[in-house]
Parts: sequence; structure tokens; C-alpha cells
Amino acid sequence: MEAVKGVSMRIRPGSTVALVGESGSGKSVIAQSIMGILPDAGRIKSGEILFANPTQGGEVVDIAALSPDSKEMRDIRGGEISIIFQEPMTSLSQFHTIGNQIGEALHLHRDIGRNEGREAVENMLRLVGFPNPAGAMNCYAFELSGGLRQRAMIAMALVCRPALLIADEPTTALDVSIQANILKLIKDLQSELGMAVLMITHDLGVVANVADEVVVLYHGQIMESGQVEDIFRKPTHKYLRSLINAVPHFNMKTGERLTPVHEIEYESGPLMSAKEPWPEGSDKEATLLSVKGLTKHFTTRKQSWIGSKEESRMTAVDGVNFDIKRGECLGLVGESGCGKTTVSKIIMRAISPDAGTIRFNDHGNDVDLFSVDDEKMMPLRRKIQMIFQDPVGSLNPRMTVFDIIREPLVIHEIGSAREQADMVLELVRLVGLDPRFLNRYPHSFSGGQRQRIGLARALALKPDLLICDEPVSALDVSIQAQVLNLFKDLKKDLNLTYLFISHNLAVVDYIADRIAVMCQGRIVEIAPRELLFSNPVHHYTRRLMAAVPYPDLDRKLDFSSFGRVGGDEPAAWPKPFAIGPDLPSAMFDLGGEHYVLAAEGTSHRELVS
Repeated sequence: MEAVKGVSMRIRPGSTVALVGESGSGKSVIAQSIMGILPDAGRIKSGEILFANPTQGGEVVDIAALSPDSKEMRDIRGGEISIIFQEPMTSLSQFHTIGNQIGEALHLHRDIGRNEGREAVENMLRLVGFPNPAGAMNCYAFELSGGLRQRAMIAMALVCRPALLIADEPTTALDVSIQANILKLIKDLQSELGMAVLMITHDLGVVANVADEVVVLYHGQIMESGQVEDIFRKPTHKYLRSLINAVPHFNMKTGERLTPVHEIEYESGPLMSAKEPWPEGSDKEATLLSVKGLTKHFTTRKQSWIGSKEESRMTAVDGVNFDIKRGECLGLVGESGCGKTTVSKIIMRAISPDAGTIRFNDHGNDVDLFSVDDEKMMPLRRKIQMIFQDPVGSLNPRMTVFDIIREPLVIHEIGSAREQADMVLELVRLVGLDPRFLNRYPHSFSGGQRQRIGLARALALKPDLLICDEPVSALDVSIQAQVLNLFKDLKKDLNLTYLFISHNLAVVDYIADRIAVMCQGRIVEIAPRELLFSNPVHHYTRRLMAAVPYPDLDRKLDFSSFGRVGGDEPAAWPKPFAIGPDLPSAMFDLGGEHYVLAAEGTSHRELVS
């Protein structure tokens, strides 16, 4: 199998080249070839990779002709060409401190003393924006946030000050604000160190903001390449135009759909349409789920070196209130760590809240989800289902797709074996999968296909409410467009209600009816989607919107407006939005179902001015 077919490209000193394409197009294979880290099954059949080594006076060496284990290649790898991987948690050791890991890369390629090396590592951590570089030296990867782990990877890649940095999907699963920080960091370091960057991505918004040249890859072949101005203003290849049309963006017209490269064809059948009917005359827009005063604290204990235990109390969810109507999609957006997933787990009764109530409308019967015992909760679990962010982690690798989708029917003792098999066949057609693949295992499917398997499993019990926790955050833009269109179609055809959790405002704008913006455990603004995006009031909402990268050269990000990871502290927000223990706040009604969190005593005029 040929993963890459006759690819030719160049990277000028100090420039940024974006390598764009879907998963499986060969982007990472090109990066692995340049680094000399191809898997055992891979080999370079023909062609050359010419590198003008600056430490050798610009002498040109053919990397493709070098043995991956040779001293010359080891000197280049990490010393002259470095790489940032997509997922830092799988790339960083969990058993070594961040300081040790970055220091190891430095000592491998530079003749430097221990104290001097430690100082160089600390300076690099400071350069990549760690708030406490000295303290970070002794931290482990699992103790850092996603944004700080990615910065640690960048520090490791840059500690030897390479001539070329390969960034392989460095911001794919990061929040938009942290993504903007990471992109700003790479641009600043590129300017300071004078290095070239090969940015591997499928996000055309990122490309428009950082690239000088663009190479578009599809099935291992280059479809189009050129200067970023030509690529965006005069795209000629059909595949490139399809990629541009697949990106969700603000201000989409009513009824306008994303256009993926390949649309999902699905079939709705009689079994799924035969759902439990609601009582005759029931309100079609009645509240299905009501969350009031939801609060959750976590206590962490850390063993100190003298044997004592230090306790710290963290507020994950702080007085959250929202309602979801029947047939509605409520988008819940915010940065990682703001409490979105904790809210979803509490709704599912996976964890218990410290305070608050959750009431569910079970076909006209008002049920307090935390007042019923496990036996009475069992039939209610059929009405509320969840789709997870990582389909790989949520699908059993030892079960076939048939068994995975059938499992909920078996657990809830629904139907005979034959009826269950018929339901599975209908479900796979419903999410656009080929029934011939039912005996395969999850690893043999693409990311988008695995997400559709998770969706089919969630739909098996014919739920009324689907909680979707970042279901498209790690998917390519074209696959993301497929899945988002499928979510919209199934919502209409099956009369589903969604709580759609995401950090991508453009995605939520496309699929949601109303949007709640969450920060540090609190909802700071909630409004109908068209009202929120036409008139964002809260400071934090405006910051999130300013961080969304557009695939538009005329709407580039203002990198000067982004500071450290995580943005401002709520207590430092401008008045009247600053909140904290000594700054009491309340939700204010601006009309039209638009609510915003502000300091108590704030006037309506202050909020709308």
C-alpha cells in the first residue's frame, strides 16, 4: 500500500508551510519520513528528502538515504529538526518530571553541564509561557492542563533551537482560546529563533492565520499547492473547495448546510420511529430537563515528602441553572476545566452533586433524578443516553460492532435475539454505516465511523435526551461536517433533544438552538444562538468569539490580544462582569431569553451599553 505518492514540496528558511488534508491522507507519514521515525512496516520506496544542515554550513544531506539509527540521523533528529505531536499525554512520560524530559533532549544533542542545562530548560519553559517555570520543572505530565502539556512538548522540541519545527496537529483537540495562545506562541518563537515551521493540520482556520504557503494532500497525492493568498482567494481544485465548504462558520443562513467531501447516506426504519408516544395533548415545547442550583466540589489530597497530606477543595460546578425544551438542542460551551463534563456526569447520575436538583419530564411525569432509587432509575436511563468525546476509549476493543450496538438492548432485556439483530441492522443504516462491517472490531474503523458507532449505540434504547460530550472535537473538518449533518437530520427525524457540549463556538452555532457559555463552574451567558452571536454581552463570551480562527484572510486573529493560558481570572474581568468570593453576582434578564451574569446591583443600561 502506498501511503504517499510522488509528493514534492519545499520549506524555505524561516517560513511556515501548512500541510492540509483529512486523516489518512499521508500528512503524518511525510512528517515521520522527515524525522526518520517511520514504523517498521513503512519504507521510503523512492524520492529524496534534502536538508540544508545549518550546523554544517548549509551542507545538503539526503535524509531519505540515511539509516534511521545512524549517528548522523540521530544528530539531525531533535537537534536540527524537531516535532510536536498531536497528543502530548501519549508523547510525554508519566514517570519522569517535565524538567527531566526536556533536559534529556538537551543533553542528548548539546555538550552542556548539569546546572547549565537546568537553567536552559527553565529559561525555555519561561519562553513558552509557563506561569511558574521553576515549579513546572518538578511537575509530571498528568498534573498539567492540556494547554500546558502542549507547551511542555513545544519546549522539548525547541530546547535545542532547531532549524525546522514540524507541528503535527498541535491544536486539534484544544479549546479555541488555548489554541490561539499556542499558535501565537509558535509564531513568536519562530520569529525569535528564526526557524522554519511545517504545520500539519486539517483546520483551514489555523492555516489562514499562520501559513505562508499551503500544500493540500488527498490520498497521498498533492491536489493543490501555492501561496496562502492564492489558495484561499482562488482555490481551483474541487477537493480544496470542498474542504473550505465543510468548515462551520458564524452567520450561516437559516437552512444552510455544511458540505462535506462525502455526504453520509442514511436510512430511517420503522423500528426506530416506533417510540413510546407522549400523552395526547402534551406540550411539544414543554421543558424536558430542568437543572437548578447544581453545585459540585472535589477534594484532592496530595502526599508531601514528610508524610503529611495536604487537602485542597476545588469547585467544579457552582450554582448552574438551565432548562432544555423538548426537541431543542442546547449548546454548552467553555474551555477545558470549566465544568461542562462534570455537569453531564451529574445528569447521568455517574456522580452526585453537593447541592441542586435535576428534574426530568418522563412523558408527562415530573421526576427528580436524585430522589429515585437505582431500581426506579433503571428505566429512566433508557430515556437519557450519552455520546462521548473519544470513541476509541468508549468502545470495547474486544467486542464486534454488532455486539457493541446490541449490548444496551441485552442489558435492558428488550426484544428477542432476532428482534435485537433487526434493530442493530436498522441502527447501522440509520447512522450511515455498511451492515457488512458488523463483524469487525472498532480499531478497523476511522474516527468518524467510530463516532457513528457510538451514536448508534446511544440510539438503541430510543432515548428522548442525548448528551453529546465533545463528539466532533478531534475529527477532521470534512468528517466533522458529516457527523454534524447527521446529528441535525436525526434530531428532526427522531424528535431528539440534545445537550451538545463543545469548546468550538462555530460548531455549536451550527447545531444549537440556544447556547449557554460556561466559565470556571458558572454559566456566564445564555441566549438563543442568533442573539448570542449577533450581540454577545459578557466579556468572556466576547473573548471566546475573538479566539475562533476563520478560514478567511480578511478576518485573521489578533494575536496581540491573547495572553497566558486560560485567559483572565474572573475576578480580573472588567466591571460589571468581575466575579469572585467577595464579588457577589446574579443573572440578569436582557429580554428574549437572553441572560448574563454580572455583579449584583448592575443596571440594565450598564449591560447593554
